[in-house]
Amino acid sequence: MIASAEREDIGRKLEVAGEGLIRYGLVVILLWVGLLKFTAYEAEAIQPLVESSPLLSWGYQVASVRGFAVVIGTVEIVLGLLIAARRFSPKLSVIGSMGAIVMFLTTLSLTLTTPGVWQPGYGFPFPSPMPGQFLAKDLALLAAAVWTAGEAWRAAQHVEPNVQASAVR
Repeated sequence: MIASAEREDIGRKLEVAGEGLIRYGLVVILLWVGLLKFTAYEAEAIQPLVESSPLLSWGYQVASVRGFAVVIGTVEIVLGLLIAARRFSPKLSVIGSMGAIVMFLTTLSLTLTTPGVWQPGYGFPFPSPMPGQFLAKDLALLAAAVWTAGEAWRAAQHVEPNVQASAVR
């Protein structure tokens, strides 16, 4: 039988591991997917989603399909790097997390504008494999970004008084 203190210790270790996985898993996804936007196949894959979005379609009026994909990819990479900066700058992590929240809300809005999101013959709430299920995963990524924003925000508030107190001494 596991003692109560040991169970609590196991729970805390799992929680700490989960915190790292949430933050740095989000970072890896943003960096990876951002880098993929620099490839032709990814730029072409997102084209139907971007074209059908009132929030994003303007991008093709100012840039080519590849060019706008690079812009999107660059934003994803920058947000990932900002979130990863949490250890040395919680404020930067807050900025990156808030940007990711906006980005994932924008991506989730594509479920309302992209043709073929719902499985033909079934409709809502049955997402199609592509693009429906592809977009659905952004709900979990949004949740991760909200958590990283809140955790980094709290850390930034806690760190600031200590930094000011050190400067006064």
